[in-house]
Amino acid sequence: MATSRNVIVAGAGIGGLSAALMLARAGFRVTLLDQAKELAETGAGIQLSPNATHILIALGLGERLRADAFVPEAVAIKTASGGRLTRIPLGGEAERRYGAPYWAIHRADLQAALLDAVRASPDIVLRLGTRFEDFVLHSNGLSVACRQGATPADEHGIALIGADGLWSELRSRLGYPAPEFRKRTAWRALVPAEAVDQEFRAPDVQLWLGRSAHVVHYPVRGGALINVVAIVNDRWAEPGWTADGAREELLAHYSPWNWAEPVREFLAVPEHWQKWALYDLAPLPSWGEGPVTLLGDAAHPMLPFLAQGAATAIEDAAILADSMALTPDDPSAAIRRYERARRKRTARVQRAAASNGRVYHLAAGEAWARNLFLRLGGGKMLLRRYNWLYDWRAPPPLSAARPGARPQAGDE
Repeated sequence: MATSRNVIVAGAGIGGLSAALMLARAGFRVTLLDQAKELAETGAGIQLSPNATHILIALGLGERLRADAFVPEAVAIKTASGGRLTRIPLGGEAERRYGAPYWAIHRADLQAALLDAVRASPDIVLRLGTRFEDFVLHSNGLSVACRQGATPADEHGIALIGADGLWSELRSRLGYPAPEFRKRTAWRALVPAEAVDQEFRAPDVQLWLGRSAHVVHYPVRGGALINVVAIVNDRWAEPGWTADGAREELLAHYSPWNWAEPVREFLAVPEHWQKWALYDLAPLPSWGEGPVTLLGDAAHPMLPFLAQGAATAIEDAAILADSMALTPDDPSAAIRRYERARRKRTARVQRAAASNGRVYHLAAGEAWARNLFLRLGGGKMLLRRYNWLYDWRAPPPLSAARPGARPQAGDE
């Protein structure tokens, strides 16, 4: 394939790996850069809703991922004291409604499947230990300055995609603001299923709502492990944005006066916790210039209260690749089309995630009203409220479209 059709992707996380695969399938050569010397994902679970899984299945990863994924039967919502509010059906109901499964999976399993596919592609060059630093536009495309260890290097291509995450170097280089801390921390741990009581290894995504805190947990690795996420209103005094966390510090946020003892006992099971400061960013008015753009957390960092960070990055990758294939000789036009197709939807997801974060942590009368709404509404009504999110579909591969046919690109 001609070097002139080379697209440079900075960042080999879930979004960057997905973008590389889809761009290669669309007929481009891809140079994928990541500053890590080895792609080793931290141990944590991730939820993949149907808007993402149908894309991964179309990429040919369905059989590989099904072997590692867990299919939750429902989202079971409860109060901090143990009261049952509602069950939102997933499992077979979600797959029938949306045409693709809802999966809970270990993040490392998803990354490994994407990475193996990238390494198997003859049109993708993966350069690890390579840090993006800057870019320069010129008449024939662009040049990207990077660094391999202490050695300066450069790459050339027709487009540059910044999939370099929350603290994106490319977003900073483009002059966009940095994300803002939202006064919450997320504590994450994995525990063997046999180490917890039966209630906490039920085949559901379980969501416990309390004042200024909530807990989410669900099985991964075929039910062998339970992924636990405890999110609290908090300050952050650690260097960086992630750190080891002490169990006693976490439990102080879940007092016996507000939280049922079985929940506290469940949170006391993990010996090792990792905590993250939670950041997001108001929707940006644009994502790039010329043949340069952002993707995933670099473009639209969001809070985790809708479980859509990875899913929207995978959506971005699908729309970007299809848009690039539509006008391969005009990458700037293709990238603006991609941005127009994605900004409205991702802004809506960002707002919905932030709203959920507020609703989850309500207290007193507001919490009572929320609980009444959940009880009266019922799970199927609540699932319908997310049709706009889960029923989204990427356009079909452009290679299969009739000549001259115009694809439907998301929310454009």
